[in-house]
Amino acid sequence: MSEPDQRLYFLLQRAAHQLRTTVDRRCLAAAGVTTAQLGALFAVQDQPGLTQQELARILGLRESAVTALVGRLATAGLLLKQAHPREHRAVVLQLTDAGSAALRAGQPEIDRLNAELRALLGDDGFVTTAGALHRLAHWEA
Repeated sequence: MSEPDQRLYFLLQRAAHQLRTTVDRRCLAAAGVTTAQLGALFAVQDQPGLTQQELARILGLRESAVTALVGRLATAGLLLKQAHPREHRAVVLQLTDAGSAALRAGQPEIDRLNAELRALLGDDGFVTTAGALHRLAHWEA
């Protein structure tokens, strides 16, 4: 039996693509939003009033990408952009009722995905993988 492929970066990219494609399809069906949009909504729910710049840092995206993402969410009525009280060029973000409803609709799908991944990897593998991915997400080379 041959040894499994150990090209970690390649495997991470393939796994991320497979997960994103599968979960985007499920989240769009359940809540009408993609995983990227859901991530932004969760971040705003966790930190109401955060700025687009702060959201970009949290999501690990360029500010231009977040500007487009926030624009789509605002146009869809899921986020509200308001003038920052102290910084004239900044806006603060708030969930709308529709944004909160999208999160509620998407949460069962996220829970289902995590249960499926836990079943696939086993409890120990799930915890180990989550820990390793957390370290990689915060790694500064």
